[in-house]
Parts: sequence; structure tokens; C-alpha cells
Amino acid sequence: MSTIIRTQGLTKVYGANGTAVHALRGIDFAVEKGEFVALIGPSGSGKSTLMAILGCLDAPTAGTYELDGHAVHGLSGGELARIRNGKIGFVFQSYNLLPKASILRNVELPMLYAGLGRRERRERALALLEKVGIADKADKLPAALSGGQKQRVAVARALANEPALLLADEPTGALDSRTGAEVLDLFRELHAQGHTLLLVTHDPSIAAQAERRVEIRDGKVVMGGVAEDPTSSAQPGAHPAAHHIGVGR
Repeated sequence: MSTIIRTQGLTKVYGANGTAVHALRGIDFAVEKGEFVALIGPSGSGKSTLMAILGCLDAPTAGTYELDGHAVHGLSGGELARIRNGKIGFVFQSYNLLPKASILRNVELPMLYAGLGRRERRERALALLEKVGIADKADKLPAALSGGQKQRVAVARALANEPALLLADEPTGALDSRTGAEVLDLFRELHAQGHTLLLVTHDPSIAAQAERRVEIRDGKVVMGGVAEDPTSSAQPGAHPAAHHIGVGR
């Protein structure tokens, strides 16, 4: 099994001298292909800083980071942007959909940045909307959708460029408990299909839905930084998954 995320001695310091804040203090962390991992920690633990670095939205002060076998630390802003679009699918708490663009157009957007042709973008976007059970909303604007439906659109968009990693930041934080449970069911289905997921949360009950939990406190990993036995991790396709994932709300 290949490694999707590997960090060694990852450090992040804000400020200098007497005002320096050590947000990360030597993070050693790995996620194997096909894993569903939850990154959990209280406010101020460093998990948001770590997520930003793993998502290529920020750079570490020191240490190394490899994403899908490629060294990420030290890359330029433009190179990081290309990595973000091609290797990582983001799912945010606030959905981050373009309000004046159709659902279909929102899903197509990462493929447009990647240079895919119009026909291929449309076909793939429609297939992804079908996969998450919301193809009938393709021509709607985000304002016409419920919170759960918007998050399904965000998941479809995250899958657009067939990323190595799905990175979800508090994806159920803006949803009621029932709708949140439906979104977590969707993540479990994607995991069963072989996708690699990293879910960032402060909620232990949400983290418990993942295959493995990694806890960070005071800028350090205190539990679960690597899988205890990667050879026993769930293999892609190990569990049956329907092509169409039903939608509730």
C-alpha cells in the first residue's frame, strides 16, 4: 500500500523572538492510500495549521511533507496551486460554492482550471452529481439547495480531478444531526470505493466514524500518527458500495 501523506519533523512558527508562536512542534504523520482518517484536536491545538499545510494552503517553517510520493515542502506558490487542484479535493464546512453559478458549473470548475475540454467537463460533472445522488439539481443555483445537498455538491466538486486525497474540514459543522449523519454515510461510501479521506474535526463523535483517529494537542501528535499495521488497513473495494449514493436532505 502506498503512502498518500507523510510528514517528518513538521514545524510551524508564527512571529519571531519574544513574540514567536509555535503552532506545530515536530509533526510525524502518515496516511496510507485508501484510509479514512480523522484529525481531531481542541481549539488552539494546531490542527487547523496542520490542515492548511497538508492542503498546500501554507508552508511549514521546517520539516518535510510528501503528498502522493512528491515532495511538497519548498515549492513555489504556483506549484502549490497546481498540486492543490490536481492532488487534493477540498470539502469545507461552509461549502464554498459560487452563488451565481449552476451546480453543474460549480462541479466543473476544478476541471476548467486543469484544462479539460468542455464536453469532458460536463460528462464527468454529471456523472459525479449522479454518484452523490443529486443529478436532478444540476441546473439549479446553490441558493435553491438545502445544506446537505450543498455539501453533496461540494463532495462532487472535490472528486472532479480524481484527487489522491479528499480533505474535509468540519464538513458537518453547519448541518443538523440527521443531515450530518447522511454526509458521513457518504464519506463512508467513498472510503469503501477506495478513496483516501482525511476529516478534520473537534467532535469525538464525528472522529469515531473514521477508520483511524489522529489526535493533536499543543502542536504535537499525541495519538495515532501512523497506522499500527498498514498491511491490515482496508483495501480499496474491500466493501461493496452502490454506484448511486442516496440523498436524504
